[in-house]
Amino acid sequence: MMKYEDQIRTYFDDPAKQRELVAAVCRLVSVRSVKGEAQPGMPFGEGPARALDEALKLCDELGFATRNHDGYVGTAELNDKDTILHILAHMDVVGEGKGWDTDPYGPVEKDGVLYGRGVADDKGPAVAALFAMKCVKDLGLPLSHSARMILGTDEESGSEDIAHYYATEPYAKYTFSPDADFPVINIEKGHYHPDFGSTWAKSEALPRVTELKGGFRTNVVPPEAQAFVAGMLVTDIGPHVEHVSRETEATFTLEAEEGGTRVLCAGKNAHAASPDGGNNAITALLTLLSHLQLADCGSTAAIKSMHQLFPHGDTRGKALGIAQADDLSGPLTLNLALMTLDETGFSAKFDVRFPICANEDNCRKACEASFAAHGIAVTGDGDMTSVHHTDANSPFVRTLLACYENYTGVKDARPLAIGGGTYVHDIPGGVAFGCELPGSDPRMHGPNERIPVADLVLSAQIFAQAIAELCG
Repeated sequence: MMKYEDQIRTYFDDPAKQRELVAAVCRLVSVRSVKGEAQPGMPFGEGPARALDEALKLCDELGFATRNHDGYVGTAELNDKDTILHILAHMDVVGEGKGWDTDPYGPVEKDGVLYGRGVADDKGPAVAALFAMKCVKDLGLPLSHSARMILGTDEESGSEDIAHYYATEPYAKYTFSPDADFPVINIEKGHYHPDFGSTWAKSEALPRVTELKGGFRTNVVPPEAQAFVAGMLVTDIGPHVEHVSRETEATFTLEAEEGGTRVLCAGKNAHAASPDGGNNAITALLTLLSHLQLADCGSTAAIKSMHQLFPHGDTRGKALGIAQADDLSGPLTLNLALMTLDETGFSAKFDVRFPICANEDNCRKACEASFAAHGIAVTGDGDMTSVHHTDANSPFVRTLLACYENYTGVKDARPLAIGGGTYVHDIPGGVAFGCELPGSDPRMHGPNERIPVADLVLSAQIFAQAIAELCG
């Protein structure tokens, strides 16, 4: 048993404290904080700014000294001592999308589970960490240092908020972000997500695809895509649908329009870091279109090339020639995230999360060579970011693992590698720490995002112990 464990457990076993925690989560989730147009004092739009304001009000009510840093981030201080620990969480969320059984911004609790956009990513975990700080403060645990909660507003769209903050503020000795999985994530794969495409002369040949569009965010497996096939009737395309539906497990709808047929494809969204959990509507649609007898023209060639390079279900980049893996960080993952095609060209973007063993030669250059063979060129940023790796045997990681083991009963917990990127990706020695427990399914970035209340309470206990250990 760790020092103060009994006090921390008793503190959070109080039903009133648990109701207070849930109410605080619901309060923040009720604010739709999707990125919008920048305004004065609101660098990422009104939604994230309102969520940050509400979060800082909550911090004030919990007794912490707060500060708004130019609308980019807000901070809350545990005490007035030297700060040794930064806890990074975010108030912005991805768009709600479709398929919800409840109001995504009208959070509800059913059978001990909270539902709403942000309950797991990342407003719920942020509140768990805030209540952990409150626990340490209320219990009067002896501390030699302070912890600082940093609440950001742009984690889902590039993390310009944290870059702005650390441009003028120093790093802390210890940093963790409660925005991923337990027990501890010490490796975050590198990112590679170039824009690419090709152009051609407009054709009048029939039948041909004159329009295609799919996807809405780089870091989300596209749940929907559609195309218009000029010169083909519903009855021409229909016979191919049943076979391709079985092959891809996607759903297709055909709508007759003047001059041709609109093809709608429904897949399943998921976080791009875990593409196997989704069903890519763009690659499924390319599969169906590649079965059709289309005219020899630019759009047909592009569709065939894209189908060859991104066959449905290939989430490892095998067809692109970049598949690889290592023991520490696992396999490269790939998500064809965005694609738009018109009469004279197409553009697209994929999201690759690459392991430690990847490099310029076996990833970027190999990909560009595969593109070149099909007349496709990179048109935007084609740089590879770095892999983030914190030593699994560092005292910081060992302390966090011990806190996790102590409150869960898990023995010999090991750090994890993930494809997702968190706030700590560019912070020396930082790690991600909770709140997703092994075996849980929070449905992040998808409909019906959820988290058990018991998991938030357990996370708060673990965080409180970690604060006591690191700041004591």
